[in-house]
Amino acid sequence: MSLTAFIAVASITLLLCVMTGPDRDDLDTFYTGYRALSPLRNGLAVAGDYLSAATVLGTTGVIALTGHDGLVLALSTTLSLVLLMFLLAEPLRNAGRFTMGDMLTRRAPGRAARIASCAVTLAALLPLMVVQLAGSGSLLSFVLGFDGSGFRTGAVITLGAVMTGYAAIGGMKGTALIQIIKTVVLLGAGLLISVRVLDRFDWDPGALLRAAEAGSGAGAAYLHSGLQFGGSDLDMISSELTVVLGAACLPHITMRLTGARSARAVRRSLSWAVACVVCLCLFLAVIGFGAAALVGHDRITAAQAQGNSAILQVTGAVAGSGTTGALVVTTMTTAIFLTLLASVAGMILACGNSLAHDLFAHGLRGARPVGPRTETATARGAAVAVGALAVTLAVLARHWNVQALVTLSFCIGASAIAPALVYSMFWRRYTPTGLLCTLIGGTLCVLVLITGTTLVSGSPGSLFPRNDFTWFPLTTTGLVSVPFGFLAGWLGTVRGPGNNSPRQRKRYEAAEPWILAGAPPAGRH
Repeated sequence: MSLTAFIAVASITLLLCVMTGPDRDDLDTFYTGYRALSPLRNGLAVAGDYLSAATVLGTTGVIALTGHDGLVLALSTTLSLVLLMFLLAEPLRNAGRFTMGDMLTRRAPGRAARIASCAVTLAALLPLMVVQLAGSGSLLSFVLGFDGSGFRTGAVITLGAVMTGYAAIGGMKGTALIQIIKTVVLLGAGLLISVRVLDRFDWDPGALLRAAEAGSGAGAAYLHSGLQFGGSDLDMISSELTVVLGAACLPHITMRLTGARSARAVRRSLSWAVACVVCLCLFLAVIGFGAAALVGHDRITAAQAQGNSAILQVTGAVAGSGTTGALVVTTMTTAIFLTLLASVAGMILACGNSLAHDLFAHGLRGARPVGPRTETATARGAAVAVGALAVTLAVLARHWNVQALVTLSFCIGASAIAPALVYSMFWRRYTPTGLLCTLIGGTLCVLVLITGTTLVSGSPGSLFPRNDFTWFPLTTTGLVSVPFGFLAGWLGTVRGPGNNSPRQRKRYEAAEPWILAGAPPAGRH
C-alpha cells in the first residue's frame, strides 16, 4: 500500500508541476510565481519549505531520545520563524526581487557581492540536500521492507530525479503547490498519530510523560535539561542559538518571501506559516514522547542511532491491525515521502535561481543584459545541474553518518547569512566590503571550527567515528561563529574601502525608505 501511495503521489505532483509551470520566457513567473498566491497559500508554502525532512524526523528523534532537550529544540525551531516574521520579513520582501543576492545587494551592490551570495547559498543548502537524499534510500528501505545497497542507490537516484523535475519544470509556482500539499498532509498525519498516541494513555499527558521517562532508559534526567549535551550549558546555548538564527535565514526560506504581493501580504503569510509550524511542533512533541513510551530507547537507537525512524516506529505501534492500521501507516509514510520530495525541490530551486540570476546574469555578465528566455533556460539548467550534483554526493555518502551536514547548514545560516541580512536591512553604512567580510568570514569560520567538533570525529555518531581529532569544545559552532560573522561585517565596513564614498552613501540613503517601510525614495513617485 505504501509503495502504491508513493508512486501515485510522485506521479500526481509531477503532473501538477507540468500543468502549472511557467512559459519559457516568463522570468518573473519562474522566480516568483508572478506573486499570485494568497497569504494563506503562501504561508502554507513557507511552512512547507521551512519544515524539511531533516527537521521533522530529527526533531522527533531528539525528543524521543533526550526528552526535555528535544522539546527545547522544537521551541527553538518555532522561535526562529517568529523572529523572521517580526524582524526581517517585511524588509526582505521589499529589498528582494528574486533571490537572496537581490536582498543583500540592494544596499551593498557589486559583482563580487553577487558571486559571494551565490557561493554561500550553495554552501548552506547543498549539505542539507545531501543529508535528505542520502536518508531517503534508508527511509524507503525501512518503510517498504527492502534491504540492500542497490535498492537504496536506486531510491536516491529516482527520488533525486523527481525532486529536480519539480524545480526545473514547475519553478516557484510549481514547487509552492507541492509545498502546500505537503504541509496539509503532514499536519493531518501528525494530528492523526498524536491523537492515537494520547488515546493510548487515556488523554492524560502526565501518564504519557511518566511512560516516556520509563522507556527512555535515562530515568529522571529525561525530563530535565542537559541530557543531550552531557550537562554542558554552553553547548546547549550554542546549539539553540544556531537553530534560532540559522533555520529561518536559509536562502530557500527567504526566497519564498519574494512571492508575497505586498508587505501586508508577507506579514499575513508568515502568520499562517508560524501557526502551521507551532501546530506541527506540538504534534511532534506528542509523537516523540509517545515513541519513548511505546517503542523505547533501545529499539529506536537500534533502527537508527539519531532516532530519525522514531516517528515511523511509533506510527506502527499505534496504528493497530487490519486495513485501518495499514491506512494509518500509509498516511504517515506518504507524509514523510512528500516532505522529502518537497523540501529538496525547494532547495534545488533556490540554488538554481541563484546560479542563474546572481552568478550568470549579474555576477559574470556585469552590465551586459540577459534576455528573459536565456535567464529562464539558465535557471532550469542550473536546477538540473544542482540536482545531479546533490544526487551524486548523496550516493557516495549513503553509507556515512552525514547528520553533521545538517548542523553545518544551520551554522552557515546563523553565522554568515543572518548577520548579512541584518546589516543589509538595518545598517545604513554597510558596504560591499562589509558584506563580503560577513559572508566569507562567517562561512570560513564555520568550516574551520566544525572540523574540530564531535560531529566530525570522536563519537559513535560522528562522520568519522573511528578517528578522534576533536579540538573544539562545543558540538556546534554558533557561540563563536555567530559573533565572528557580525564582527567581520562591522570591521569590513568601518575599516575597508568604500565606506566614505558620497555616491554610495546617497545610494544607501535612497534605498533605506523602500527597504524598511516600502516607501518610494525621496523625489520619486
